[in-house]
Amino acid sequence: MKRNTIPYVTALSLLGVLLASCTSAPAPADPGILMTAAFETAVAQISMPTRTPVPSETPVPTATIPRTPPALPGPYQTSMLKAADLPRTYIADSCQYLQNKWNPNNSAPGTVVMTIMHHGINKGDASGNDVTVTEHRKIMNDLYEAGFQAINMQQMADFMYNNAKIPPRSVLLIVDDRHFGEYFNDHFRPFHEEWNWPVINAYIGLDERPDLWAENAALSAEGWVDYQSHGYIHNIPISGSSTDEEIMGEMGGAITSLQKYMNKTPIAYIWPGGGFSARAVELGTQIGYKLGFTVNPRGPVMYNWVPQADTVNAANPYAIPETPAGNALMTLPRYWSADARENIDTVRVIGQEAALYAEQNKAVELEYYDIVCAPTYGPMPIAP
Repeated sequence: MKRNTIPYVTALSLLGVLLASCTSAPAPADPGILMTAAFETAVAQISMPTRTPVPSETPVPTATIPRTPPALPGPYQTSMLKAADLPRTYIADSCQYLQNKWNPNNSAPGTVVMTIMHHGINKGDASGNDVTVTEHRKIMNDLYEAGFQAINMQQMADFMYNNAKIPPRSVLLIVDDRHFGEYFNDHFRPFHEEWNWPVINAYIGLDERPDLWAENAALSAEGWVDYQSHGYIHNIPISGSSTDEEIMGEMGGAITSLQKYMNKTPIAYIWPGGGFSARAVELGTQIGYKLGFTVNPRGPVMYNWVPQADTVNAANPYAIPETPAGNALMTLPRYWSADARENIDTVRVIGQEAALYAEQNKAVELEYYDIVCAPTYGPMPIAP
């Protein structure tokens, strides 16, 4: 058998290199030992197997467990309303509602509006739903002392639609029917000058009495008397039997008159005699009305919270049920001025309770928003 001579040649070559490098050493090493070490190293290199590199393992990502959104709480309920007058919500989009509700730049939860309807403020005696001058002043002072501030109709619409910021306790003062300028100067100007309170005049749009129009146009130009629609002829309340022509004559005619004499387009319709229908609500929104007001004293309102009734009931036998009309914003309740003082504290407490209820549910609602809404609506806005 022929021997493999490669190891010996390699060993001898290595031995030569080692000997050459050691010529300057003081005492040369034993050649036999060096040769043996070189030989063993060469043999080990030849016999060592070639190793295939092993690729590093790719980390397996940990599975993300989907977050389950919590159930949203129901609307705030109160025993301070009559049993049949139940609070209704009107915003279908839960994400939009929660964003508006908890946006720190908007009104805080529990912000409440008390709408008061004035018909007559009499310098002498008063009967029915009218009040005396003295009683009227007491109403205004009691509201102010309870922390209320008056708002105008645009503020009301912005609040009801978007939860725009208004005073936590707001009052909307609506005077029905036509009145001379003297009426507002005597009964409302002092509170405007002292507290900067506006007042709404629900004005009849019949195109007559140029003198009356001129006086009210001057007040409208000042800005603190806010004119809104109260029908055109006003003498026949709208009902389920009213034709489209009759409805449009009343609701559309009032818009035309206010545009002509007041140089403004109204956004609210104060239903004459409290009469309304589902068809009138539908047509009214089509021609631009944002809000509508009944004569039903159901209670105050809050953002996405309006007390309404499904049917006629003994507690309010003359109040037309609002829910069949299908639009809470066009069938808002009002307190009569004669009953205002005795309900101021009720409204205040409802606002306080609603604020507490909202705070108790805040964490749940924000968690729901973060899971369900934030991917589409973005994170909850922050205060500037």
